[in-house]
Amino acid sequence: MHSVWFGEFLGTLVLVLLGNGVNAGVTLRRSYAADSGWIVITAGWAMAVLCGVLVAQAFGSPGANLNPAITLAVAVIGGNYSQVLSFWSAQLLGAMGGAALMALHYAPHWALTPGPVDKLGVFCTNGAVRSPLANLFSEVLGTAVLVVVAGAIFSHGVAANGTGLGLGAGLGPWLVACLVWGIGLSLGGTTGYAINPARDLGPRLVHALLPIPGKGGSNWRYAPIPIVGPLLGAALAGLLLRYAHL
Repeated sequence: MHSVWFGEFLGTLVLVLLGNGVNAGVTLRRSYAADSGWIVITAGWAMAVLCGVLVAQAFGSPGANLNPAITLAVAVIGGNYSQVLSFWSAQLLGAMGGAALMALHYAPHWALTPGPVDKLGVFCTNGAVRSPLANLFSEVLGTAVLVVVAGAIFSHGVAANGTGLGLGAGLGPWLVACLVWGIGLSLGGTTGYAINPARDLGPRLVHALLPIPGKGGSNWRYAPIPIVGPLLGAALAGLLLRYAHL
């Protein structure tokens, strides 16, 4: 059980389990973390990214994409699209697995939480203000920032050894976690910063499939935005990094 595919699957599972888990802890009634707010959510997602990256690397995926948008950006930068669909399948299935485990973990709390919209928000994102173009732009921008800054973190100018500016061994994942935390704090309040199609689509599918008490609809009308926006933002940022030769 040590391969790039399994690393992407298990890393994404951990990412979504812990990320959706902090959403659930803050949102669901009778949770000790109920109503602890946006700072807790953004910090929880940052730590979820860190844990997911470390698990992915340990189980065989050194790049630890965990995100179809990152996979697309890497393909655009390198000009090699041969593994895109394989990575995407691992990431989507991992996200579904993580969301299902989260739902099971909080099983007694769903019936105690009255709002269908609140329950859906545990799984996936939505615009704080319903404005499709603005919501799409938020996802494009947030993902582009994710790709560009991650590219800078691992660029020759920052990470090269012997320059006095090198990263310590293992520091990269921590900096990426800080980057995700920063995006959540600064740009995440408009759409919930999916910035990852698998992180949104996988849990949304699980929400639609599971018999969650009083869950309501899965808001498929909004669902294309956190898929198209991150992919577009990643492709644009990938082109920038490809021609910048960082």
